[in-house]
Amino acid sequence: VQLQASGGGLVQPGGSLRLSCASPTTALDYYAVAWFRQAPGKEREGLSCISSLDGSTYYSESVKGRFTISRLYGKNTVDLQMSNLKPEDTAIYYCATELQSSCDDDLPGFFGQGTQVTVSS
Repeated sequence: VQLQASGGGLVQPGGSLRLSCASPTTALDYYAVAWFRQAPGKEREGLSCISSLDGSTYYSESVKGRFTISRLYGKNTVDLQMSNLKPEDTAIYYCATELQSSCDDDLPGFFGQGTQVTVSS
């Protein structure tokens, strides 16, 4: 399973970025896809997940209300729209899947390479 996260960059506090997760090998439309991040010196943090069963979405408290996960059926991508970004959102962002249709608390088995998000003035 190959996952490719893109869309990271440098943004000022309060700004927005849209990350995208794509796969050249796997039909993401059939699987739940999650976004994680890891900041230097910190543990990996689960942020959001979208189910393929019914499109249910889940968010961590740290990003709820600011981030929105969405799936582009037919485009084989899962996006993470990030708004009102804060310096503490600075991290490497990863997308991941366990090749199952529902989101759960288990750590997915497949992670892609990350994309760096830096929030700074």
